[in-house]
Amino acid sequence: MPESDLFKEIIALQTEQKNPKSADIDLATTKEILEIINSEDMFVAKAVQKELPNIERAVDIIAEAFKSGGRLFYVGAGTSGRLGILDAAECPPTFGVNPEMVQGIIAGGRDAVFQAQEGAEDNHENGAKEIIIRNINPPDVVCGIAASGRTPFVKGAMEETIKKGCKTIFLSTVTHQKVEELGVIADVVICPNVGPEVLAGSTRMKSGTAQKMVLNMLTTASMIKLGKTYGNVMVDLQLTNAKLKERAKKIIMSITGINYDDAEQYLNESEGHVKTAIVMIKAGVKKEEAQKMLKNADGFVRKALKIKGIV
Repeated sequence: MPESDLFKEIIALQTEQKNPKSADIDLATTKEILEIINSEDMFVAKAVQKELPNIERAVDIIAEAFKSGGRLFYVGAGTSGRLGILDAAECPPTFGVNPEMVQGIIAGGRDAVFQAQEGAEDNHENGAKEIIIRNINPPDVVCGIAASGRTPFVKGAMEETIKKGCKTIFLSTVTHQKVEELGVIADVVICPNVGPEVLAGSTRMKSGTAQKMVLNMLTTASMIKLGKTYGNVMVDLQLTNAKLKERAKKIIMSITGINYDDAEQYLNESEGHVKTAIVMIKAGVKKEEAQKMLKNADGFVRKALKIKGIV
């Protein structure tokens, strides 16, 4: 029986190759196994670093979409899909944004987040349907995530997105050349080349780490460009639990120099809005004036204060 085209496609992927550095890992001690994994992980950050120009282009696209009221959708299967959902889920509590702003789509639906849904990633048509069902249109942005670069579900979603006229980003851990050979089209392609996995084909390892690092950059940098931080401090977090309420007080105290009781008072007066509280304290104004200042400064605390001549 001749080899199928799919078989030939898969065995040619770098992520499926045997890594000579871990060839005898089954004979290694626990310490040696961990040293091999750790040593291979060290290549990930360097691989991501080489893709910074493409990541920069992607961030600018996302930030511009957000400013225009657009949304960011991650589309993936398996590990890639779960990483997209994780990044999306962490944006509301971290940056105080609506959950609709960043969303994750995974092949196989909600159940696939917790348990592998075999075969779901192979359905090209279902990927396209997700774009239609969610009414994705400009200025929305779709970021396809596929370690192998070939996942049919993701490619289906990307192709439908292009038909809709939306901007697209594609994240993979194969080479740019391989992505092109696989027929993937996107406005920005990001390919941190992490090399063969410690366990051949186990893309939840180096590939997953690289994807997580890139997704962190995409949303964090975009949110910074929207004024969600003051310096390197998160100031738009949602106070959804006791820990975040205490963190908010600490943030206000560290930025303004006031004590704990006063921080709590200002937090209450600002109705739990950290940026408003900071502007109230630093500019010596009431809540309504602080809110107006922030609005005129597009939500940037530094810009709001600079208008009043406050550094």
